[in-house]
Amino acid sequence: MKRSSAAMISFASLKNEASNKPVIHAKTRLLHQRLAAVSPDTTLVIATFFYWPAVQALFQSFTLADPFGQRTQFVWFDNFIYLFRDHLYWKSIGITFFFSFATALMAISVGLLIAAMANRALKAKAAIRTLLIWPYAIAPAISGIVWLFLFHPSYGVIAYVFTHWLGIDWNPILNGTDALALVIVASAWKQISYNFVFFMAGLQSIPKSLIEAAAIDGASPFRRFWVITFPLLSPTLFFLMVQNIFKFHYWRFEPPHGAHHAAQ
Repeated sequence: MKRSSAAMISFASLKNEASNKPVIHAKTRLLHQRLAAVSPDTTLVIATFFYWPAVQALFQSFTLADPFGQRTQFVWFDNFIYLFRDHLYWKSIGITFFFSFATALMAISVGLLIAAMANRALKAKAAIRTLLIWPYAIAPAISGIVWLFLFHPSYGVIAYVFTHWLGIDWNPILNGTDALALVIVASAWKQISYNFVFFMAGLQSIPKSLIEAAAIDGASPFRRFWVITFPLLSPTLFFLMVQNIFKFHYWRFEPPHGAHHAAQ
């Protein structure tokens, strides 16, 4: 009896292995097809413009070169030790993280607010959405000039209001706090339209029957948004949060002259 049960178990295991072999072969064949789809030209371009510069940058981080780059000396981890001991480096990292999170939070919050308001508009929906998308189409250089004319301490219109009407000592050229605030607001303004497009797509995909059912039950507009709309927008919100935070780690906006150095 024991031998028959052992034989049945071994037969069942062999049968399962035989049934899994076509799946394994299909996955292997699909992997080979995907690898074959990568052309040699694509591999050459990726290796030349991505992998080789990355390897070269990693190697040069362990060397010390003269001002003209003629001679190099291998110094192992001395560059990293010098970098991590510099308090300005850690300060710059803190400013970068604060800038990234503050800009992403402002751009996402305002973009979600505008998208919710535009989705409730009854008239001229297409015109309103087109006007709200326009800022993202403006080139960063043009955006920098616009914000320069608005907030420059000498001839800026809004800077004049800050200084003469509100009594605020506004000078982003010399004050690092003012410069950082200006860069955050300008960068968030440039990104609001991008977030608005995704939030509008997410809002339009939510079934209206859920909103109408909640309204019939007596839920207020804020309650309907917080309980129904916001949870259903969580995938879009997570995607935009990741996109905005990582995007703002790179310098995407050209601030007025001197504002970047003042922020440091």
